[in-house]
Amino acid sequence: MKVLKFGGTSVGSAQRMKDVAKLITGGDRNIVVLSAMSGTTNSLVEITEYLYKRNPDGASEIINKLAIKYYEHVEELYQTSEYKQRAKELIAYHFDYIRTFTKDLFTLFEERVVLAQGELISTGMMNLYLNEQGIHSVILPALDYMRTDKNAEPDPAYIKEKLHHLLNEYKDAALYITQGYICRNAYGETDNLQRGGSDYTASLIGAAIHAEEVQIWTDIDGMHNNDPRFVENTSPVRHLHFEEAAELAYFGAKILHPTCILPAKLNNIPVRLLNTLQPDARGTLISNTTEKGKIKAVAAKDHITAIKIKSGRMLLATGFLRKVFEIFENYQTPIDMVTTSEVGLSCTIDNRKRLDEIVDDLKKFGTVSVDSDMVIICVVGDMEWENIGFEARIISALKDIPVRMISYGGSNYNVSLLVKAADKKRALQALSNYLFNNESVC
Repeated sequence: MKVLKFGGTSVGSAQRMKDVAKLITGGDRNIVVLSAMSGTTNSLVEITEYLYKRNPDGASEIINKLAIKYYEHVEELYQTSEYKQRAKELIAYHFDYIRTFTKDLFTLFEERVVLAQGELISTGMMNLYLNEQGIHSVILPALDYMRTDKNAEPDPAYIKEKLHHLLNEYKDAALYITQGYICRNAYGETDNLQRGGSDYTASLIGAAIHAEEVQIWTDIDGMHNNDPRFVENTSPVRHLHFEEAAELAYFGAKILHPTCILPAKLNNIPVRLLNTLQPDARGTLISNTTEKGKIKAVAAKDHITAIKIKSGRMLLATGFLRKVFEIFENYQTPIDMVTTSEVGLSCTIDNRKRLDEIVDDLKKFGTVSVDSDMVIICVVGDMEWENIGFEARIISALKDIPVRMISYGGSNYNVSLLVKAADKKRALQALSNYLFNNESVC
């Protein structure tokens, strides 16, 4: 059994839903994970913002616009009056439920319930469409098996037990449809796995059933070797190690959510990235296998701030690094890159919310300088230190671009470089030309 996840753009219209239906039928009894239709979650977030501000009229206006959009999809998606009516009743039920929250006090609990309605509607509509086509599909309600613990982390034992119970209950089904993103927390309340959580849902399900494969279907043909928005002549990477994919996802390759990696990796379940618009394309396969001696891809993470602490007290001092890192921990600000010397330390953050307070505290230990509008360039591949010349090739490609920091050796799969945001496009293109397009640097 495989797990197939389709994102919001893949089910973003009636025609897209029909295309997805063709992809998921006629094969094995797989589990299909669906996101909300594209734009829905953003609209639901907007509704909750009005409700927090106690503006029910503003919320109602967005609710009505979104409902009309769904009713239009119904007319195009279904052929028979029976299924059109059933779909309209489904939509009316969920939007009437959302409207009940315009009358009372609105809290985080109600917000999570509202945000869950998008996935509930999309899976309900898809299941009705499949049934109309004569396919015996059933819905596996995510709220019946997907749960997080008191630390807001997924509860694998609970997920596995409840999911297997549901699968046994519907043994004669030809196909299983379930919601991504949404879950219950340890207290039984409706909750979610955060943005991008549908990838996480698919990976958790794959781990729970020991799936043959997890497929993530989007609107691009796999993970590319560079960002096609900034670089010409990019191409899909055919195979990545889980660690390589995780690095790329964290450092800017938005096709895959970083949290998706771990459950599949730990359970040795391959993840395949595929394109709903080009279903015959090979896409990208992610597994625990490493292709030796290859640089695979480049990604970039924006909105980076570099902080440098210079102090004579650091020389031969014990506990200095701990004290510095504790400051970032106290302000709940993660660090991306770190480099050190005998009398200084440089690090980067992507969250400037507490920057002034962090800098103020760091001044207790030395002179502090800050560089804003920076970008981390991440080069991913088999970066074992025995691979002679890999780091030299990367540096050579950037010989005409100022590099603020370099991080090498912290991972066997990644070399990170910090450059100015203004140099981002030039750096990405130079790396592609030298690493992938066989253009030497003179």
